[in-house]
Amino acid sequence: MEQPPPPPYRKIADAIRHRVATGELTPGDRVPSTRRITQEWGVAMATATKVLTTLRQEGLVRVVPGVGTVVAEPQRTARRGGPVRERRARETDSGLSRESVVRAGIKVADAEGLRALSMRRVAAEFGVSSMALYRHVAGKDELVLLMADAAFLDVELPRPAPDGWRARMEAGARLQWELYRRHPWLAQHLSITRPQPMPRAMALIEWTMARVRGMDPVTLIHMALTLLGFVLSTAAGFEDDLEAEQETGMDQEQWMATMEPTFEGILASGSYPMYAGVSAIGEDVVNQDSLFEFGLARLLDGMEALVGRPGGGGEVGVGVDGSDAGNGADDGVGRDGGDGGDGGDGG
Repeated sequence: MEQPPPPPYRKIADAIRHRVATGELTPGDRVPSTRRITQEWGVAMATATKVLTTLRQEGLVRVVPGVGTVVAEPQRTARRGGPVRERRARETDSGLSRESVVRAGIKVADAEGLRALSMRRVAAEFGVSSMALYRHVAGKDELVLLMADAAFLDVELPRPAPDGWRARMEAGARLQWELYRRHPWLAQHLSITRPQPMPRAMALIEWTMARVRGMDPVTLIHMALTLLGFVLSTAAGFEDDLEAEQETGMDQEQWMATMEPTFEGILASGSYPMYAGVSAIGEDVVNQDSLFEFGLARLLDGMEALVGRPGGGGEVGVGVDGSDAGNGADDGVGRDGGDGGDGGDGG
């Protein structure tokens, strides 16, 4: 009986290995991106992704942020010519714990994106088999949930905390924005329709909304989730940009430069005056940060109309200048979910 042919991803991986073995590709050289693989071999994106994942797990290639996937440095050899085997940490090593596994998962996801995360990939950070990780986490789903909640430990609440409801909501939105910038995968993982049990994230939202008073619970939670949804949707592009940069080796500015002639040809028709008007400015006036700033201001403007209307809520004991007319105590929530002091628990 004839043996079935190897799957396409293996044949492509073999071809790239051959290029490395023959010196066509040397350490530091970029290997074909997933997009290039789909074009050169006529396979689907999923197959192309599996090719690079296989080569990365073998240690033949590595991801360099801002460059793409490149050929890795060869393993050192022993004096007698044999390969030097890296020490494989035992499952009982003190370096392998629930916390260290979560930290390693965050490291991988920050550098390579959530799609590249797997139990095997995280295990490679410790030099152990993926089975060793199951002593500490039940699987990838639990690992990602733990990673997401742990990421919120990065948030440092400002002290003193903003007193006014608008300033507090704005501060909370900015804290989230910077968090999603540091962890590009996080925004796409979080869900409003299927919220995950994440106490630290919930504590930040409580802190963000703590100065809005007089609202019924349903209205208040709608305000909170509307703000959260805006920040999440705007920040979702962080991971898309990370993955695109790894695949193409170009950052956003470089990619836009390559697209400029095409866009200029489209705008030359005169059918797109709005786009042409922005293009004529010649500066980077539209980007993720500008979209966040514009959208946040307009969103809070709308909230102000709700909070400021008769019977619409607002703040208790607020002076003419918007400052707290009471004793200045912060009714926010610390990151552990408990009552915070002035400014919450920023530790």
